[in-house]
Amino acid sequence: MQLKHLKTLLTPQEGAAKVTCMTWAPNNGKFAVCTVDRVVLLYDEQGEKRDKFSTKPADSKYGKKSYVVKAMAFSPDSTKIAIAQTDNIIYVYKIGEEWGEKKVICNKFVQTSALTCLLWPAEHAIVFGLTEGKVRLANTKTNKSSTVYGTDSYVVSLTSNVSGKGMLSGHADGTVVRYFFDDEGSGESQGKLLTHPCPPYALAWGTNSIIVAGCDKKIVAYGREGHIQQTFDYSRDRSEKEFTVAATSPSGQSVVIGSFDRLRVFNWGPRKGAWDEASPKEIPNLYTITALAWKKDGSRLCAGTLCGGVEQFDCCLRRSIYKNKFEMTYVGLSQVIVKNLSTGMRVVLKSHYGYEIDEVKIMGKDRYLVGHTSDTLLLGDLSSNKLSEVAWQGSGGNEKFFFENETVCMIFNAGELTLVEYGSNDILGSVRTEFMNPHLISVRLNERKQRGVEGNKKLAYLIDIKTIAIVDLAGGYNLGTINHDSKIDWLELNETGRKLLFRDKKLRLHLYDIESSVKTTVLSFCSYVQWVPGSDVVVSQNRGNLCVWYNIDSPERATMFPLRGDVVDLERSNGKTEVIVTEGVNTVSYTLDEGLIEFGTAIDDGDYYRATAFLETLEMSSETEAMWKTLSKLSLEARQLHIAERCFAALGDVSKARFLNQTNNIADQVSKEYGGDGTEFYQVKARLAMLDKNYKLAEMYYMEQNAIDEVMEMYQELHMWDDCIAVAESKGHPELDNLRHSYYQWLMETNQDEKAGEVKEGEEDFTGAINLYLKAGLPAKAARLAMSREELVTNSDVINRIAAALIKGEFYERAGDLFEKIRNNQRALDCYRKGNAFRKAVELARVAFPADVVKLEEAWGDYLVQQKQLDAAINHYIEAGCSSKAIEAAIGARQWKKAVHILELQEDRSGGKYYLKIAQYYTSIQEYEVAEPLFVKGDHIKDAIDMYTVAGRWEQAHKLAAKCMTPEDVSTLYISRAQDLEGEGKYKEAERLFATVEEPDLAITMYKKNKMFDDVIRLVAKHHPDLLSETHLHLAKELETESRFSEAEYHYMEGQEWKGAVNMYRVNDMWEEAYRVAKSHGGASAHKQVAYLWAKSLGGEAAVKLLNKFGLLETAIDFAADNCAFDFAFELARLSTKNKIPEIHLKNAMMLEDEGKFAEAESEFIKAGKPKEAVLMYVHNQDWVGAQRVAEANDPDSVSDVLVGQAKFCFEQKDFQKAEAFLLRAQRPELAIKYYKDAEMWSDAMRICKEYLPNKLSVLQEEYEKEAAKKGSRGVEGMVEQAKEWELSGEYARAVECYLKVKDSTNGPLMEKCWMKAAELAIKFLTQERAVDVIHSVGPRLTQLRKYSAAAELYLNLDLIKEAIDAFIEGEEWNKAKRVAKELDPRFEDYVDQRYKEHLKNQGQADSLVGVDVMAALDMYAERGQWEKCIETACKQSYKILHKYVALYATHLIKEGRAEKALNLYAQHGAPANPQNFNIYKRMFLDLLNLLGRDSAESFRMWADLRDVMLLLCENLTKSSDANSPAHEEFEQMLLISHYYAMRSAANGVDLVSVAAKLSISLLRHTELIPADKAFYEAGMAARALGWENMAFIFLNRFLDLSDGIEEGNLDTLDHSDFQDTDIPFEVPFPAKLHVTDAQREEIRDWVLTVSMDQRVEQVLPKDERDTYEASLLAANTGIRSLPCVITGYPVLRNKIEFKGPGKAANKDDWNKFIMATKTTHSPECQDVLKFVSQWCGGLPASGFSFH
Repeated sequence: MQLKHLKTLLTPQEGAAKVTCMTWAPNNGKFAVCTVDRVVLLYDEQGEKRDKFSTKPADSKYGKKSYVVKAMAFSPDSTKIAIAQTDNIIYVYKIGEEWGEKKVICNKFVQTSALTCLLWPAEHAIVFGLTEGKVRLANTKTNKSSTVYGTDSYVVSLTSNVSGKGMLSGHADGTVVRYFFDDEGSGESQGKLLTHPCPPYALAWGTNSIIVAGCDKKIVAYGREGHIQQTFDYSRDRSEKEFTVAATSPSGQSVVIGSFDRLRVFNWGPRKGAWDEASPKEIPNLYTITALAWKKDGSRLCAGTLCGGVEQFDCCLRRSIYKNKFEMTYVGLSQVIVKNLSTGMRVVLKSHYGYEIDEVKIMGKDRYLVGHTSDTLLLGDLSSNKLSEVAWQGSGGNEKFFFENETVCMIFNAGELTLVEYGSNDILGSVRTEFMNPHLISVRLNERKQRGVEGNKKLAYLIDIKTIAIVDLAGGYNLGTINHDSKIDWLELNETGRKLLFRDKKLRLHLYDIESSVKTTVLSFCSYVQWVPGSDVVVSQNRGNLCVWYNIDSPERATMFPLRGDVVDLERSNGKTEVIVTEGVNTVSYTLDEGLIEFGTAIDDGDYYRATAFLETLEMSSETEAMWKTLSKLSLEARQLHIAERCFAALGDVSKARFLNQTNNIADQVSKEYGGDGTEFYQVKARLAMLDKNYKLAEMYYMEQNAIDEVMEMYQELHMWDDCIAVAESKGHPELDNLRHSYYQWLMETNQDEKAGEVKEGEEDFTGAINLYLKAGLPAKAARLAMSREELVTNSDVINRIAAALIKGEFYERAGDLFEKIRNNQRALDCYRKGNAFRKAVELARVAFPADVVKLEEAWGDYLVQQKQLDAAINHYIEAGCSSKAIEAAIGARQWKKAVHILELQEDRSGGKYYLKIAQYYTSIQEYEVAEPLFVKGDHIKDAIDMYTVAGRWEQAHKLAAKCMTPEDVSTLYISRAQDLEGEGKYKEAERLFATVEEPDLAITMYKKNKMFDDVIRLVAKHHPDLLSETHLHLAKELETESRFSEAEYHYMEGQEWKGAVNMYRVNDMWEEAYRVAKSHGGASAHKQVAYLWAKSLGGEAAVKLLNKFGLLETAIDFAADNCAFDFAFELARLSTKNKIPEIHLKNAMMLEDEGKFAEAESEFIKAGKPKEAVLMYVHNQDWVGAQRVAEANDPDSVSDVLVGQAKFCFEQKDFQKAEAFLLRAQRPELAIKYYKDAEMWSDAMRICKEYLPNKLSVLQEEYEKEAAKKGSRGVEGMVEQAKEWELSGEYARAVECYLKVKDSTNGPLMEKCWMKAAELAIKFLTQERAVDVIHSVGPRLTQLRKYSAAAELYLNLDLIKEAIDAFIEGEEWNKAKRVAKELDPRFEDYVDQRYKEHLKNQGQADSLVGVDVMAALDMYAERGQWEKCIETACKQSYKILHKYVALYATHLIKEGRAEKALNLYAQHGAPANPQNFNIYKRMFLDLLNLLGRDSAESFRMWADLRDVMLLLCENLTKSSDANSPAHEEFEQMLLISHYYAMRSAANGVDLVSVAAKLSISLLRHTELIPADKAFYEAGMAARALGWENMAFIFLNRFLDLSDGIEEGNLDTLDHSDFQDTDIPFEVPFPAKLHVTDAQREEIRDWVLTVSMDQRVEQVLPKDERDTYEASLLAANTGIRSLPCVITGYPVLRNKIEFKGPGKAANKDDWNKFIMATKTTHSPECQDVLKFVSQWCGGLPASGFSFH
């Protein structure tokens, strides 16, 4: 991405006038800037200033300048701005959608500290950071704010990710914290993410990485979990200043970071997975960039500066014009802005997954966008601004897009149709289809809103050309499949997706109802069809008629108009629907009845009154009638009864209309009396249930209201007496008896005898009931009743009447039941028999007539057989013992297994005939294994074998035969059977029989006899593979004799004998076939040989034509010549290619030469025009005379070749003189040279070269030298000899070259002599320039031979002074070098000195070097660590030099941990006040304080030396420019501490224990330098030794806290309450290690614990008269600082001794105590202390001490 400056929105001022913040509105329409004067300026998209408003303080009493605006952000809907201010408040201003609207504060959020930054990522949620380190969220809906998370560090920056669902906060301590409102499934962590080395003021969150920058001039890219990915370091770039602000592009692919005069641009490279830095945008005099804002479409970046300027930049990777209509601006790899150049409308196309957009096309009448990325497809509708991105694996750009449907894009690729709804990022659906014509696919997405239907998305498409599938895209399931009988050429769903129209190739129009899955043919010869938009009306054309279905639910009712032309279109607009028809050249429009169309829409909308009103206007017709019916049904469902009544009236259904009228009257009456909806009244609900024929529901409604009479009345009206009586019975109605009587009367009147009988039966009048049943002709019903009542069974008259009626009516079974009931068994049995009720007959017989059971069973079986129930009959025959009948029944019923089972149970052999039958059945169903034993059992083995044979199951047949017959018989049987089959022409079957008895040769013979050679080959390959080739050749020859050449050819080929086939065709003069075979099966040249033979057989012109045809003429001539058929070759050549004749002569000559016929060969060579070949022939045979003769006569050019040949022969014979003569005659001196060289006769070679080829002499010379070099010393001697020859002949240049080339490492003197000779000759005889080159070459060689003086003399001969000096220096002849420099060129004297010093330095001769270069010698001592020598030498130099090396040595000692030695060094040599030494002094001082066990009297000398060095240093500082500087004060403090330590050691030496203890306690106020644990330990132990337990307890307790803190690595938990109001510091440096052993510490811990348990001490430090801790110099109440005592360090209050030196005093008691101790003990340490005090304090007081 590149930045291009567009314009300046706000002109910068002269001085600082910082732009504090700026922001773009999410809708890209507004841009806000806040200036230093707290005014918000509003700009439009083009950068024109349109509005402004002032912000206000949180409290007006503090004035308008009491705050700064730190940040602001637009709301997601772009109508509000949130302003964050440093006076602890956020204001939200409503600015409206239009320019100039009044600005109103709609929210304010007061905070506890100043705001630093702010974001508005989501509706109602503002995120902001505070100086106290909290990140909070303000809810604009509830007007409350809450903490998201808190930190301890000032929030310096806030940024969100691309989606706005996550945010990062940067803090002053370098921490960056991540928080997600929704991690969008990324699984990334929350909380502290990373710690940057400096405060992250520039913080940006890209798509794949987080970029952080700040004041360290480094830009660091961190990964998703905070690890460093890349670092861009500009810290060495002097022109770069700190980074102040960063902005991420809306796509997250680019980041811009602002600094001084510069914008740095970084672009994410998705392929590399890293950030690439683009060239930075540098603008001189822009000053520091304080704010950045990126337009939400990514096309613009605005930058605000320190001087109040606002600059606008254009951001784009590239820009292109598409079709001269659209401008494409690529603002990032994954974001493109598409602008319509004519309308100015813009669409931002962006990959939500961050993929790189490869190309964007605009298709579908310039309305739709299509973009590709590596993994997704981007689609968009420019008119509705709906964009989609769906996963799409690249298919090489082979997709086809269809934009016929405005809501969905259809993509066809590789037989798959994919649907994408604009505005959705998921694929709507995907189906397999090969038919991608928009007329064969119909998609409907929520096109018409219907009651209770959500997400209506349906697709109809072709599975194949005759099958339609309908899919619910929302649910993802199939709604139906329509299989049609002919090809479909058009289909379309209606807008609600409930019906489908389709047309086939026979022009039949069909309607399919999706809910009921009913298909109806509605029209034939349909040439045009279309749904009317916004309705379910269909318009179509059938030949000369226009057909309109206003109600598609009644497809049989169509309105037709005659037409003269063809329908071409349908238009619906402005309340009119017109059908456009072309009649010849004219276009006519037919207007449809908008009202009828409107009716369907009204029905869909549920507006039945509108539908009724519309139908009232129409005359009754078939269409209108259909509409009234539809409306009646719908209005009844919707309880709109008046409309339903009107519908039935219109339809002429008077009864329903009247019934509804009465119902409406009731409903209206109820509504009038009680109000509300009258249709909810129970009578109305019951009547509607009656209308629906749901009488039980009606009864329920009445019974709920206890309206029993109304129920009974309803049932009576409907003649539903049973239900009426049931209701009366259930409720105990008083009219029950009357009802029953009335019912009976009615039944009798209407001759319903059966029903009347049931009534009598119900009244228990059984006789009357029987009479009525008999009267009604229902004797069975009468019998049932009689048998159920015991009293009727005994009435013989009744029974006889019933029985007679039953027999008369042929109800024999029922009569039998009746007779059995009255125990008349014989008649019962007869009746059962007559009625074929054998089950009951058998059961009765078993009880009453056992002897008849068997007969009955047989008769039952016969009856079942008669009834064709054979399987049922089987068991009855078995029961009757009739096995034959049972078997026959089983066979008849095809119950074969049962038949076999019964047969197997037979004891006699009479069932044999059945076995054959059953076996034949099993054979027919190919169950041979079951059939075989049945054949065998029935003695039909031959049939079994035949069965297997017919089935081709020879093995089983053979097995069966082998079981039952001898092998010979089996073989005979099979062979005879096979021969029979052969006779029938069934060779395959015969073969299988031969194979079964293992006689394959018979099968082969059979096939051979019948000329079935393929089968012969197959069998031979199977049984005799070794004879296969032989068989093929045998068959081939046999076929050849029968002139079946093509078959013979096949067998020759299979037998790998193609030559046989060729030969066959040749013999039979079938040359074409022979040529074909040779070409396809022979080698590369076989066909050429055949063509040659063919041509040879033809001869003459015919041969030439043939060979020309095959393009083999020249090949044939060559072949003939190669095969010595020269006559044929000459014939062909003469007839066709005469140019080939010499070539044939040549080949003939070569043949003759090979045969030794040289004279004939010579003649042929000459005819061939190749006399040279004849010459070479004679030369080869060393016939020099013949060669000379032919050459001179026919080829004079070859004469020299003959001479050369003779010369070569002479050389071989060592006859050099003769050979040389021949070569010179042949004018070939170079060959003479070559032969001499080969014979190593170099002098002869050079003689001839010099004489005849002087230009090649130098090359030959070089060659000779190389050869000599290879030969070593022998070669060297030869070279020396050669050089001498050159010298004698005056060739000095060559002689010099030759001498210089002499190299023999084994013979130094020879080399030196040769080289010196070369130099001498060069100086004497060659040019100055060449002589210098030679000397430059010889000089270094002599120095290598260590002949330095010789080399130097040579150089001096040519005045090469510098080279001569270098030669002497290399030989370490320093005096000669100096003399030459002094005498010949004094300029080189310094050079010699310098080289001498370097030599000494390199040799390590420091002592010698001192005399030459002291500083270099000192440096050498220092480098070698010879410090004593170094210091000793430095002492002899200046003070400054001495202290340089003292400092170096001290530094070295301190690094090695030898601080005491360093102290001795400074004690010895003094301590100069050089600032560069200050760190050495401090480090030495601190290292000495850190030493362990140095608090005893023995350590006095060390402390005294330290004290004296510090005193000397302070005195030197007083005189220097650093007097009274902080460093001086620090060294004064170090002097005081060292004095205390020395004093303490001295006091311990003379048993002044209290003085020593006081000094240890005084040292506590210096713990910023002294290790705190050591100081408190020493003070505590001293106090404990003196019994000062309070102080000892507090100090040692502090020591333990410190030691625990050191172990934990943190002193933050220390409690300082004991040391309040003292001068003991709280903040002390963290000691690197503990200065006390573990044993000492544990001993202290035990003591402290014991003391605290005893509670014998108060944890309070002792106080003096100032009410202050006694050792504190600072008075707690007055703040007066007392002077410390020079003896004890305690404050000097009263009884003080003053010294001359300012600020020095002592407590009189302590001073006297110390003086007394010194006098009594004569301690040298105490005397040393007094001496120091005198020096330090400007002398001792009057009552002083004299040092004797």
